[in-house]
Amino acid sequence: MQKPVKIILGIDPGTIVMGYGLITVKGSEVSLLELGVLKPGKVKDSYKKLQLIFNTVSGLITKYQPTDFAIEAPFFGKNVQSMLKLGRAQGVAIAAAMRHGLEVTEYSPKKVKQSVTGNGNADKEQVMKMLQTLLSFKENPKQYDATDALAVALCHHYQTNSVLRKKPRAVKGWDDFIKKNPGRVKSFPK
Repeated sequence: MQKPVKIILGIDPGTIVMGYGLITVKGSEVSLLELGVLKPGKVKDSYKKLQLIFNTVSGLITKYQPTDFAIEAPFFGKNVQSMLKLGRAQGVAIAAAMRHGLEVTEYSPKKVKQSVTGNGNADKEQVMKMLQTLLSFKENPKQYDATDALAVALCHHYQTNSVLRKKPRAVKGWDDFIKKNPGRVKSFPK
């Protein structure tokens, strides 16, 4: 029986530039489906920007039917106004995902970089180069927001498919453990 295809939508939120990236996962094969940016910064009205973000994320979900949604959590900066705008952008992207029935998972920028490059302090170019290697694409996006979003999607794949995340079989006491694990029972001579 063939495993179903999993599609992961990753978002790098922003009110000036929002990145998005989609990957497909079929068995152990991961491939690039789409990546790009939305530039709501060209819109003057801040509420229209949020509406544009909501509609774009909704459109991507309708078009590609992702099974998973991951978004980069805002990092804490010194500019309160920038943080507020970024939080709003993230909020409407999350609302769009939830409107379509998707569970939302957030990852810190450091966690995303660590998952993709092995270095939580990697720069944007290092992340892009690693993605090009892992997902076999050559084009250099004009803006790193697209590859940042793609990295979020790949990070989500790695985090949800980790061997360490597999849940052990639940047992109800020693008798149940022995019954479920007969090969692990050792007898010692008296």
